[in-house]
Amino acid sequence: MARAWDLRTIRGAALVGAASGLVLATGVVARELWRRGVEPSVVAGASDRDAPADSAPWLEGPAIADLRARRLILPVDVSPERLTDSFGDPRGAGTRLHRAVDILAPRGTPVRAVEAGTIARLDVSAAGGISVYQFDREERYCYYYAHLDRYAAGLEEGADVARGEVIGYVGTTGNAPRNTPHLHFAIYRLSEAKQWSAATALNPYPVFR
Repeated sequence: MARAWDLRTIRGAALVGAASGLVLATGVVARELWRRGVEPSVVAGASDRDAPADSAPWLEGPAIADLRARRLILPVDVSPERLTDSFGDPRGAGTRLHRAVDILAPRGTPVRAVEAGTIARLDVSAAGGISVYQFDREERYCYYYAHLDRYAAGLEEGADVARGEVIGYVGTTGNAPRNTPHLHFAIYRLSEAKQWSAATALNPYPVFR
């Protein structure tokens, strides 16, 4: 086996060259994903493809209590009784988990900001489709609205939004089933860096129920 990697042989030189190229390519891909705000572990299937980070059970209790005290509104005008707790459900093969709740509603239903804050990022991806990242005023939490049909007219990154303001409309963009319009809604606890890609996923279900 060791002879296969011997640089003094043509085969060994080729193997070492191929391995070096693979390592270099992996680094380039990882850097590009980081630049776009995508967590490499997500792409690798460690958690939900729409989620930038994993959850932390030790954080959920205090954070959920804080979010409840904020009296967030539902981002889609449906009864709270219609919500289903799908946070942590398996998604596809492997260990990928759902880090959000899916709120079913007709296509074109308005999606509203759950509280006042700032539009931190407008994004279009193969997974989340047309999506919005909103920070609260104190930049403690990031609210993620995905699979939108379209944005609200005039919505821009950096814009202030009021509680209940329409920011988009329910759709099926990204990897959502085409015959099941819904809002993929997630909440993340931001790190000190205030980067959504370094955030911690929290379960939205107990916030509204």
